[in-house]
Amino acid sequence: MNRLLIVDGHAYAYRAFYAIRELRSPSGQPTNAIYGFVKMLAKMRESVRPTHLVVVWDGGLSADRVASLPEYKAQRPDMPDDLRPQLDGVVAYLEAAGVGSFRRDGVEADDYIACLSRHAAAADWSVVIASADKDFMQLVSARVGLLNPNDKSETIWTSDQVRAKTGVAPAQIVDWLGLMGDSVDNIPGVPGVGPKTAANLLNRFGSVAGVYARLAEVKSEKLRAALHVSAAAVQRNLKLVRLQDDLPCDFSPAGLAEKPADARRLAGLFRSWGFNGLLAALEKTAESRQTVLL
Repeated sequence: MNRLLIVDGHAYAYRAFYAIRELRSPSGQPTNAIYGFVKMLAKMRESVRPTHLVVVWDGGLSADRVASLPEYKAQRPDMPDDLRPQLDGVVAYLEAAGVGSFRRDGVEADDYIACLSRHAAAADWSVVIASADKDFMQLVSARVGLLNPNDKSETIWTSDQVRAKTGVAPAQIVDWLGLMGDSVDNIPGVPGVGPKTAANLLNRFGSVAGVYARLAEVKSEKLRAALHVSAAAVQRNLKLVRLQDDLPCDFSPAGLAEKPADARRLAGLFRSWGFNGLLAALEKTAESRQTVLL
């Protein structure tokens, strides 16, 4: 079966940057994020064994979401100065390694990943999304799983793990986030409604629509009043957190297939960055292949 591994590029670049605090090339340029990304990607490929692979990068905020909520993601700090120039290095590595990489202005990585996942699942592919972003739990299905780097067991999450984490099914994640909001994205939820309360409401009423259709059955007067006052905000939140899987995306089996690496180009990059261990491993692999050919 075809298996597509989709990597949330910025999420892993940040993770690599903070996992390795200090690493520089012989010329003094920061390389900690590049090195960490290379190692993390190698580990994922070994674990998932994909037939197809792509790294997707954020192209900026969705204009529709910002129009709906001007404060959307506005609280996020600027990218660290030492990380920004390393992104080009990561992309250069991906190109040399034969790994697809995608970014489009005005398209959030989450939406493009959702679109690729939908097309791949429709083609009867298996999909693994590598990210710790809870928004992706809404995509989990029989065909789509999550590789959460915060889960040290390296289990590919299914609906069982999503329910264990949130208390609701993947199909209810949008409603769950809509009720409680998302502080990471600066989306305010219903006052007093956290993950457990949101899950309890959805397990009783099934959906946000069910909650509001039977609002009088909510026993807590305080919670009932908060839900009533926040009705418009919750509807807005549903649009904000639902991933846009219907945007144009290039689902090309040939374009997503893993390709042979350009060993000479990789060697040049590793040498310039001072990645001596990776360079030695690359040269050893090349020697082994040459021996087999002889």
